[in-house]
Amino acid sequence: MAYLYEMHAHNVEVSTCAVSTAKELVELYKGTDYVGIVSTNHMNDSTFKRAGLADAPWDKKVDHFLKGYEILKAEAGDRFNVLLGMEICFYEYENDYLVYGITEEFLRSHGDLMAMSPKSFSKLAHKNGLLFLQAHPFRRGLVVADWKLLDGYEIFNGNPRHHSCNEIAEAWAKYHNKAIVVSGSDFHETGDEASGGIYFKKIIETNEELLEELRKGDYRLKTSDILYTRPE
Repeated sequence: MAYLYEMHAHNVEVSTCAVSTAKELVELYKGTDYVGIVSTNHMNDSTFKRAGLADAPWDKKVDHFLKGYEILKAEAGDRFNVLLGMEICFYEYENDYLVYGITEEFLRSHGDLMAMSPKSFSKLAHKNGLLFLQAHPFRRGLVVADWKLLDGYEIFNGNPRHHSCNEIAEAWAKYHNKAIVVSGSDFHETGDEASGGIYFKKIIETNEELLEELRKGDYRLKTSDILYTRPE
């Protein structure tokens, strides 16, 4: 028996580049094989600027960020296990990073996480037992981060509006053969759903269980034959 989890999903209540609401996300995933969704809304500058929170205290920013997860969890009800993650972009760096295992306490306890560097955040993440992976590392305009800072890579990103060069990411992860690898749909709107994810061998209900299974590596990735669609 395998249990499919979406590892990369956004909703418009937080992520500025998303179109679909949390309710629409849940409706799109109903009737699929997915049993869980990791909420990875953007933790970046534009998230808070759009919400009028650019100069707000950090706790207010955290409140806003958590809102997307809380709405998704409420909409999902008993249909999906919804876990809290994030896709963070630091102020002085262009890359996006997926972070798994975060908690509200972690978000509130360390000040403005976006003001950190990949190096300093990596140290903090590992001190707190989190996993720190580079999202779509070979997408145009990004730079492959120092592998020593990372736990792994997103080697399949299913978003149809970006050419993420998944095959190169997979080859890179194989070269660094201790890397944790994940697959995600990178859901933002209708048409993005259900292209990526991970099949785990057990139901995962907590972030602690998610981290344990990712570290074990005893899972398989869902990918698709989706083709990159150039934006008009």
